[in-house]
Amino acid sequence: MSTRLSEYRKSCTVADVTTTATLTHTAAVARLGFALSDTTRAGVLLALRDGQGYPSELADELGVSRQVMSNQLACLRGCGLVEAIPDGRRTAYRLADEHLAPALDEFVRVVLHVDPECCSGESCGCA
Repeated sequence: MSTRLSEYRKSCTVADVTTTATLTHTAAVARLGFALSDTTRAGVLLALRDGQGYPSELADELGVSRQVMSNQLACLRGCGLVEAIPDGRRTAYRLADEHLAPALDEFVRVVLHVDPECCSGESCGCA
């Protein structure tokens, strides 16, 4: 095995089964990191934790144009993080995997641990 490949292999636990993190795992984590690197995409993922949403509603909630929202949803679909659900003449979006919502919840807790000042006061709904 090459030294470079062995650097990517690290022990991890998935569903109580110890496996080896492969290049496929690191590529998936990198896609998630890319998705979270943009505030609109991160906002979409966080908004979809509680269930599906429609592009126009997400755009209004996040304060972006519908075109920007369309582009960001296409990016998130390309990353495999959201999926489109046809609903009559409209299309709703939801997280592509049920494990993503609790992972995002945990990620928010990590962010609050690293930077407690990012959200404070009674109006904060993060914690």
